[in-house]
Amino acid sequence: MKFGLAFASSIAVGHESAMEICRRAEAAGFESLWGGEHVILPSTIDSRYPYTADGKIPAEPETPIPDPLIWLAFAAAAAPSMRLGTCILIVPQRNPLILAKELATLDQLSGGRVELGLGVGWLREEFDALGVPWERRGARNDEYIEAMRALWAGPHAEFHGDFVDFAPVTCSPRPIQERIPVLVGGDSEAAISRAVRLADGYFPGEGDAERLGGLVARVRHGADAAGRDPNSIGINAMFGAHMRNPQAGVEQLRQIGVDRIMVPAFAFAGSGGLDRLSEFGEQVIQQVG
Repeated sequence: MKFGLAFASSIAVGHESAMEICRRAEAAGFESLWGGEHVILPSTIDSRYPYTADGKIPAEPETPIPDPLIWLAFAAAAAPSMRLGTCILIVPQRNPLILAKELATLDQLSGGRVELGLGVGWLREEFDALGVPWERRGARNDEYIEAMRALWAGPHAEFHGDFVDFAPVTCSPRPIQERIPVLVGGDSEAAISRAVRLADGYFPGEGDAERLGGLVARVRHGADAAGRDPNSIGINAMFGAHMRNPQAGVEQLRQIGVDRIMVPAFAFAGSGGLDRLSEFGEQVIQQVG
């Protein structure tokens, strides 16, 4: 079982705190570090957050959310053995040619350790503030992934779609990895379909084991129906209520077929948090991982 430290960037913003959490996580046995994304948090939010019962995002306007790619570039040097991922990057909000360059550069700097966890977004007010159309954001996301993969495949790439259109161009450097892994986030039918069609991994937000098992089963069934090996889609899952009994939680997720457990860094925020992180490594990762 692999363990990722999710949203690490949101509890370690400054130089010293970011350096320390990277070093502690690496020593504890975490395999990967992950940064989340919101460019801005609107002062008034009517959009429903999909992962809480009341539909409210568990964050305040001043909650720090550093740019994940810049933070991960720092982490690449601070933790040279760990993989680096986004959980999640809101791809339809970004220019795909610029994003392709940024991800390829990070992959080069890190020695081929980048993973792109993505989502299509839930916060319409953020799209409005950025001037990005809310409608058809799923189709926009999928086309952006295709365009970036074309740029990464080799020189003189061209692409002609509904949202991206360019004559032959070259984007250099290209990633070290032959294929930067793409993880699709979300619990919806559209997210499951997207994971089956274009992803290397699936990362639902569901924390309940029974419902999570149902989502995993639907992904596997969809892959099988599409003629794809279900095992080619890695399963990532949040470690929420499982923190009450971590050892049992690991075994429960292992039985469901989870490949990587994403432990929220918020569990290690505040006074003594990094000591608790180290203890988690000793008592959980190194014992049952």
